[in-house]
Amino acid sequence: MSTLDFPLDAARRLVDTALEEDLGPQGLDVTSTATIPADQRATGHVVAREEGVLAGAPVIELVLEGVAARTQGTSVEAGSSRPRAGTSVEVRIEDGTRLRPGDVIAVLEGPTRQVLMAERTLLNVMSRLSGVASHTRRWADALEGTGCTVLDTRKTTPGLRALEKYAVRAGGGTNKRMGLFDVAMVKDNHVLAAGGVAAAFTAIRKRFPDVTIEVEVETTEQAIEALEVGSRFLMCDNMSVDLLRTTVEAVRAWGEQRGEVVEIEATGGLTLEVAAAYGGTGIDFMSVGALTHSSPIIDLALDLVASC
Repeated sequence: MSTLDFPLDAARRLVDTALEEDLGPQGLDVTSTATIPADQRATGHVVAREEGVLAGAPVIELVLEGVAARTQGTSVEAGSSRPRAGTSVEVRIEDGTRLRPGDVIAVLEGPTRQVLMAERTLLNVMSRLSGVASHTRRWADALEGTGCTVLDTRKTTPGLRALEKYAVRAGGGTNKRMGLFDVAMVKDNHVLAAGGVAAAFTAIRKRFPDVTIEVEVETTEQAIEALEVGSRFLMCDNMSVDLLRTTVEAVRAWGEQRGEVVEIEATGGLTLEVAAAYGGTGIDFMSVGALTHSSPIIDLALDLVASC
């Protein structure tokens, strides 16, 4: 799905590291090398074993290319199911699509050894990303009709941020900041270290005049204070539904009086069970660290269906 902007460079780095872990510096699968003739070819299906949302299908081709390079094989022909000297990949389901048990996500054809050497790496990556996408989809569905969008956070697996945030997009969520470099977030420690909300906000605006600045607040009073110093993006942390609603009403009234647009995000202690209630308070966003730090994988498999 082109609109999702698959992070190709990040995926290549991950695949290279993963294959190094699995095949070692010699690029070797001792079991397949010993038991399968070098000229044997096979057809395999990447299939879903359970319901979910797909993310990571472009990784299949990258893994097969990596295996071929390590075994001095030929390159992968993407988008084709016609047998060749190398390995072909036909992706049948796009990222962002809901999966049902038994769905064939992709068809692979090539040297049996290479297909089996690629199996665990491509499944590890796709299962992880599809798990994030599936979890995100549940949040997006819970918030449907509230006008609130679910956001991810920086609570990602080290080295996988670009891919996990891609999976969030595949699941119907929206990415917040990619790192510490693209959005300033004034939290309690910054307020303490800088000497107050106003001091922190002013220092950031002076040093980085074009960056978006979000201020964390825990009370309605703090929200109004943040608005008065110039913030137009508030993160309401660990508020009850009632307190959040009161704060949203006060912020909206403040903005209407001045013709200012203020974006409001809720975070902290949120669960799927209360998502709709929080979304109904009038907030714009709900950030959920669990999208990336606690999503279970989706069970995917690679089944050989023919060999010759």
